[in-house]
Amino acid sequence: MPKTRALPDSVAERLKSVPGSPGCYLYRDEKGEVLYVGKAISLKNRVRSYFQPSAKHSPRIARMVARVQDIEWIVVDSELEALVLECNLIKEHRPPYNVLLRDDKSYPYIVVTKEAYPRVLFTRHPKRGAGKVFGPYASTWAVRDTLRLLHKVFPLIPCGKSWSGRAEQKPCLYHHLGQCLAPCAGLSPKAEYAEVIGQVQRFLEGKETGLIDELRAEMGRQAEELEFEKAAKTRDRIAALEGVLEKQKVLSGDGQDRDVLAVVKDDRGSAVQILYIRGGRLIGQRHYMLDGSREVAPGEAVQEFVKQYYADAPEVPREVLLPVEIVERHIVQSWLRQKRGSAVTVEVPQGGEGLRLVELAAQNAEQALRAFSMELDQKEAWVEEAVGQLTEALALPTPALRIEGYDISNTQGKAPVGSMVVAENGEAAKAEYRRFKVRYTPESPDDFAMMKEVVTRRLRAYLDGDEKFARLPDLMMIDGGKGQLSAALAARDALGLTVPMVGLAKKQEILYLPAQGPEPLPSDAGEEGASPRFREVVLPLTSPGLMLLRRLRDEAHRFALAYHRKLRDKPIQGSILDEIPGIGPKKRRLLLRTFGSIEAIRRASVEEIAAVPTLTRRQAESVREFLRRD
Repeated sequence: MPKTRALPDSVAERLKSVPGSPGCYLYRDEKGEVLYVGKAISLKNRVRSYFQPSAKHSPRIARMVARVQDIEWIVVDSELEALVLECNLIKEHRPPYNVLLRDDKSYPYIVVTKEAYPRVLFTRHPKRGAGKVFGPYASTWAVRDTLRLLHKVFPLIPCGKSWSGRAEQKPCLYHHLGQCLAPCAGLSPKAEYAEVIGQVQRFLEGKETGLIDELRAEMGRQAEELEFEKAAKTRDRIAALEGVLEKQKVLSGDGQDRDVLAVVKDDRGSAVQILYIRGGRLIGQRHYMLDGSREVAPGEAVQEFVKQYYADAPEVPREVLLPVEIVERHIVQSWLRQKRGSAVTVEVPQGGEGLRLVELAAQNAEQALRAFSMELDQKEAWVEEAVGQLTEALALPTPALRIEGYDISNTQGKAPVGSMVVAENGEAAKAEYRRFKVRYTPESPDDFAMMKEVVTRRLRAYLDGDEKFARLPDLMMIDGGKGQLSAALAARDALGLTVPMVGLAKKQEILYLPAQGPEPLPSDAGEEGASPRFREVVLPLTSPGLMLLRRLRDEAHRFALAYHRKLRDKPIQGSILDEIPGIGPKKRRLLLRTFGSIEAIRRASVEEIAAVPTLTRRQAESVREFLRRD
């Protein structure tokens, strides 16, 4: 008989006071980190069941129970409220012993905005309440192609700007070509534009057949009223829509909106495939990988996926088809009905068309899992080679499994910032990223002094026991050459640490290491006498080791630049716009009012900037060139 593990006193005491109410429970380890989140109709019965001597746990749950040092719970009024809370807690804490939805890809959507004159836009991050969302689509190309078709068929706002319907400017060329109703000039009644948006939504919902019938009737009325030019345009719309219908695959004859799920497992974990069927037609599909699902049953994997996916899904369809039965199907169905605001059916088809759709999804899931496994194998082999190369070439005492990259960003010494980015086993560990607002602000830029400050603050935080900097890296990579590396080494040595460091110069992609020797570093990190103190390491440009460091260098630069721009652009008047020749206060206000932020102006095209009232194309080119260069 295996020896029963004695419960920690803290856990035994907490078990005495667990209430019998519905709610959620959180298990924490000795550091207070959340290990697992669950829900129960009776917290008392569920929580105590984990710690009974007779409890039979899977290896995964047994490992989790052995680490529990504290229990926390939150009481709610119903099982439905507990389910919603559980989804939110899992999303917030991402506990290592829960099955977690890995969503490392951003898929494209189309959103019809909720405005007086709605826009039809591309987005990768749909926000709840911003409008009606359609998708996700299989590729960016599919979305762009759909948007091109919509603008060709319907007179939508082509500039992508928000308009109130009041006359704010003269109509542009699109209006004269019949491709826009010109709400910017007050020429589009709301009812007329709403009718167009309604047709667009029916098209995106997969109801093209009914829409085509409406357009045919409209074309007939226009012909009877001798409006032959309008009738010809309507005819062209019908032809374009019929072309789309021919390309789409009809999967269901009942015209139902449904999501079809399938799951496949191997020794790496589980893959879930969703087919998005709208109006009986397949409009897209997507696969997800589930972390921590290697030891769980397919039913549990599907159940956790459904809860986490639909917690943030922009749309809940009329029907959700599952490949296996889940324990919480009825409560999940009630929850989805509440989210949708109307009837939702969650079921496991036993035959007929539903089972055929689930089997089709399963075939796609198997292909996705095979592709994922091959990709993971290749990535692991690449990372192993990269770490091995760096460890050998740089003579590191331990493998470079955790590498931190540092960079400085400023504009002529203004708004200086530093960045720390982290790669663990070759993957970006974004939760470990840190940024620094540099306190040293000289009259002229001094990147060496700024780098010294950033590295000093990072390493001192480690010595002070700051939890955000609790781990030292196997290697610190400094973006720059000998001067920047000298500054970082001076900061390290002043604190008595021995973390390996390397500098990566941008132009020749040469690695700089401190030369072996007992002599101390010069106090002035930038003095010329420092150059003989370094040795150069040259790796092939295509070698995995150098490519890993270059990726980290570029990520450190991106992260630092984003923070620098945020601080620099913070004043609403925008000192950056003040510096553009020929752009006065009125034009600055119009630019900010139109685009909302300097970052949005930076992303805009010349044509979009030139469409701002009173701006000429030459001024638009100046604005774009200045902001892109800056």
